[in-house]
Amino acid sequence: MRLRLAPLVCLALGACAPEPPRRPALQVGAVLSQAPVEGFARALVPRPFAFPDDHGPHPAFRIEWWYFTGNLEDAAGRRFGYQLTFFRNALRPDAPDSPSAWAAREVWMGHLAVSDPAARRFHAFERFERGALGLAGARAAPFEVWTGSWSARGSDAGPFPLRLQAEEGDVALELTLEPQKQLVLQGDRGLSQKGREPGNASYYYSFTRLATRGTLRTPDGEHAVQGGSWLDREWSTSALEPDQAGWDWLALQLDDGRELMLYQLRARDGAPTPQSAGTLVEADGTSRRLALDDFTLESLDTWSSPRSGAVYPSRWRVLVPLAQLELDVRPVLADQELDLSFRYWEGAVDVRDADGPVGRGYVELTGYDRPAR
Repeated sequence: MRLRLAPLVCLALGACAPEPPRRPALQVGAVLSQAPVEGFARALVPRPFAFPDDHGPHPAFRIEWWYFTGNLEDAAGRRFGYQLTFFRNALRPDAPDSPSAWAAREVWMGHLAVSDPAARRFHAFERFERGALGLAGARAAPFEVWTGSWSARGSDAGPFPLRLQAEEGDVALELTLEPQKQLVLQGDRGLSQKGREPGNASYYYSFTRLATRGTLRTPDGEHAVQGGSWLDREWSTSALEPDQAGWDWLALQLDDGRELMLYQLRARDGAPTPQSAGTLVEADGTSRRLALDDFTLESLDTWSSPRSGAVYPSRWRVLVPLAQLELDVRPVLADQELDLSFRYWEGAVDVRDADGPVGRGYVELTGYDRPAR
């Protein structure tokens, strides 16, 4: 699984800095580098995966997510990007000590974002629900994960075809996803090590190419769309080390049928840490692990957020010599910052080589914002 965001129910945030005006947000790295809470399971060694059970929740672990991203277009060729994510965060390893039906051991967070390059607009929303009274939850068979009215649902036969539904104001999506390749176990047979210490890791798998069709609504109307999506699944109890600030994560779908996933974990001084890694998926679905020495991720430009003041990388040179790849990755919009309880940049990108366009993808950037007190 790729390294992704973990929710924290911590709404009592510090005061905003006066210059520039900004609302403080939680730091992903600070949350994922917290000491593990006794009583939760940890990702220590590779384990056998069992489906459909592993499509569903893993309550023995503290943190879990279902992460959908994709690039879509309508019949006229108008481009869109989307993100729909469901995060489960366990507050305690055992049942709540209250008889109330409202009592919950888990809190759920959802993020919905739509990139609309033609309109130069980026829309981002979040919602929180407690894991009680059916307000949010997940199950393996039939597959379903939901946070309020936002949902991803499979069928009685399995997780696919998978239907995504989410609506917030004048932005909505209703999409159907079908796998074009088998799932990929990331890292060492699904164990993805993120820190030096044993247990600072996650169990992680991906569907790297999902045929997608459906409708997308933006403030200027409804669009029939089709394209490709990517699903990352991950669960853990702890991941990062205290000296790791965040990561740059890329998921690229190339026109020749290959996919490339890279994450570069960054120390506080900005240097990549040895646990940075990736996966190259061939057109036939076979995959190869990539270590830090197997790739180069170089920032070529930056973008400064007018809201947070964070300075993010905004164009990348990607080299993977063993795959004969030299790629130029560019955002479809400079401003794809989710200015939510967690502040981070995640958005749609175009992929080029020396001869022109060769693919599309998504990039996530964390740890560039100043932390909340």
